[in-house]
Order: sequence, then C-alpha cells, then structure tokens
Amino acid sequence: MSTAAFLTKEQFLNNWQGHRTLTRKTIEKFPEKELFEFSIGGMRTFSDLIKELLSIGLPGLEDIVNNNISKYNHNLPFNTKEALLAEWDRQTPLISEYFNKISEDRMKEDFNLFGEFNFPINQNMVYFLDNEIHHRAQGYVYLRSLGIEPPMFWDRY
Repeated sequence: MSTAAFLTKEQFLNNWQGHRTLTRKTIEKFPEKELFEFSIGGMRTFSDLIKELLSIGLPGLEDIVNNNISKYNHNLPFNTKEALLAEWDRQTPLISEYFNKISEDRMKEDFNLFGEFNFPINQNMVYFLDNEIHHRAQGYVYLRSLGIEPPMFWDRY
C-alpha cells in the first residue's frame, strides 16, 4: 500500500488560494444592494456568507498556529462591498503565511477548532475549503436568479 499523499501541503494551499480567487470574483459580480439584501428561501445574504468565510479561514489558522481556541464570531462590521473585498484581500496573503507555519507533522494532530470541531488539523483545512465552495455555490444561485452570469467555476487564477 502506498503512503504517498494525493496532494502536497503546497498543492493544497495553492488549490485553496485558487478557490479564494474565484470567490473574490463572485463577490465582485454582485451589485452592492443585492450583496447585502438579496436572499432566496430563507438563506442568508451573500455578504453574510462571506463574513462567515472571513471568520473561519484566517482566524482558524491563527488559532492552530498559536495553539489557541477562540470562539467563532461572524458578526463582522463590513457593510459595503468595498470593505468586504478589502478584508478578503487583507486575509489572502495571511492565509498563506499562517498555513506555511503549520508543519507537516502537525497536520494529523487533533485541534478543537473554535471549541466546536475537534478533528485532525488537515480535516479542519478541508472544512475551510469545503465551506467556501458550498457558500460560493449559494452565491452562484443568487447571481443566476438576479440574471447575472457568475464566473466560470474553473476560473480560479
């Protein structure tokens, strides 16, 4: 049985950052008003979904690196598209910086993310990515219902 990894740590990070690029393009497609007010079927607005993503990825990495367990908080004070994008852009390089501080050996260690998700660190990383893809897909549904063509799903760079 082979023990070779499917993705290296670097490949995973590049994949995640590619998804962040695509999510940013999705945010850009939204008209300001609809970004903060439009929803379907009781789902949260896309701005609220983005605030969740901003509350998970970098804060989670910071906690892992610093061996700290902070409480999850998605009540972020960003009320304009410009502010959301500025925070997205601020966090993007920091995600790479903190991710690279986590050794390969630590990836299999359990970490109780936000005091709620006690899984190996590598599974928490997959959660960050899966959650982003899930919420971006909701944004695609919103855009299509608004008559706006979302970015091509493969356009991650």
